[in-house]
Amino acid sequence: MASQFTYTSAILAVMTGAAVSPAALAQDESFKGRTVTVTIGFSTGGNYDFVGRLVSRHIGKQLPGQPSGVAVNMPSAGSIRAANYIFNAAPKDGTALGIMSSSLAIEEALGAPNIQYKASEFGWVGRVSMILQVLSTLDPAKAKTIDDVLRIETAMGGTGAGSPSEGYPKILNGLLGAKFKVISGYTSSADTMLAMERGELDGSLPSWNTIKRTKPDWIAEKKIHPLVQFAFVRSPDLPDTPTSVELGGNSQDRAVLEFYTSGEELGRSILAPPGMPVERLRMLREAFDRMLVDEEFIAEVRKARLEFNPLSGVKLQAIAAATVAASRETVDRTRALLGIK
Repeated sequence: MASQFTYTSAILAVMTGAAVSPAALAQDESFKGRTVTVTIGFSTGGNYDFVGRLVSRHIGKQLPGQPSGVAVNMPSAGSIRAANYIFNAAPKDGTALGIMSSSLAIEEALGAPNIQYKASEFGWVGRVSMILQVLSTLDPAKAKTIDDVLRIETAMGGTGAGSPSEGYPKILNGLLGAKFKVISGYTSSADTMLAMERGELDGSLPSWNTIKRTKPDWIAEKKIHPLVQFAFVRSPDLPDTPTSVELGGNSQDRAVLEFYTSGEELGRSILAPPGMPVERLRMLREAFDRMLVDEEFIAEVRKARLEFNPLSGVKLQAIAAATVAASRETVDRTRALLGIK
């Protein structure tokens, strides 16, 4: 379901972490004098970048010793490069965090090339929000509904072979006979939206919140045309736009669409390297939970009109594990639709 500004539920969801007292933090200086680096698997300007930088600014004061925070962009292959780095090379002492594509576990299940991580083994710290991804076109594109794309070739921007921006159009081409033409080589949703404005692309797959936050004029002037929302339930913002799951013509098609849409549950999440001491991961999760109810953090979320639907690291870990364990039939069919050999 699309996330809303439910601050009360967010606070209830993280009360355990928030209950740790400032005095207890002051007695532990584990991070004193250190820097926590948040590696962002995309270039600047998109929603992943915004969330990664937001966390880098705020999580430090919730950790013992109050370390400084910094964000570093590492865009490549739909964030696979950054995920490989966090999994294999980043320090395991709590100073290295990352924010990657929501399709992280899906790409592993599909056996995507160059993956050198196991999604269920990351130290999932916590989620700021799930994602409402929307395939949309921009005037003067001819296709303005998903039915239009069944007969009109529509050029969509892709941010890497492992990105939903390329996967969703391919799956809809295979299941529905849509005529999406994926143009690869873009590095972020901001990049594809700029290309839409220049007329290089008909559309792309930014999150709906990215559009609302960075291009409100597109909505006000009715330039943007949502074709499909990738969610299990229609967002109140888009009551007339079909969900991906609705487009499944039979149970097998719906299983594929549910599997591939499940990445939106991982959403904009923060993760840490595998193999960290249990106590250190617990410390990060509790700091993240405290950050989510911090007044200064909440003020930034509200000012930016950011989607805000937190989820605990423990639950994220379970979602990643379940995705990787999808049935062989569903995985094989999805691979075929995506053209994976």
